[in-house]
Amino acid sequence: MAGAVAADPASGLPGDALEVGRIGEAWGLKGGFRVLAYAEPPQALLAARRWYLQPAETARRPRSAAPLPSSLDIVDVRVRGDGLVAASPSIADRSAAEALRGARIFVARSQFPAPDADEFYWADLIGLAVVDRDGIVLGRIVGLLETGPHSVLRIEPADTDGDADADADEILIPFVAAYVDAVDLAARKVHVDWRPDY
Repeated sequence: MAGAVAADPASGLPGDALEVGRIGEAWGLKGGFRVLAYAEPPQALLAARRWYLQPAETARRPRSAAPLPSSLDIVDVRVRGDGLVAASPSIADRSAAEALRGARIFVARSQFPAPDADEFYWADLIGLAVVDRDGIVLGRIVGLLETGPHSVLRIEPADTDGDADADADEILIPFVAAYVDAVDLAARKVHVDWRPDY
């Protein structure tokens, strides 16, 4: 499953908070607002009843705007057309909803619904060691790419001492059963059918 970004620990967010989307434009007159989800399907946003907010990195809020709340209790979130629409009891009208625009949404990882068998949240894969069938550590997962039909693991190569080799090219491995033998979250390893010289 795609799309979550770890929170900065100095932000005052829960320690396991992950960025899962942004607030878009106001929707309707009663305080509803659109949500731009980072993942499809947006399961964390649909399941969590408390969202934590942080301002957009480059947003300049007008001095007259009310302070951005640090969190919102969500009473309703639903799929509308090609996105999500949400409502919170603390956002009573269109003006209050418009003041949220651009805010980054975080959800505590502990509030994510459990993934189905053989499904994984990207946030759980980042940092795992990637090991080939001969037991050679190829490197660590530093990210994933969404290509449409499947995701691709982005791996920072390791040298023979297991240290990251800054001069080596990134290894890209399709995240499909043909190349991924097993994901062991407990051992923090992904076992692959891949050779270092591919």
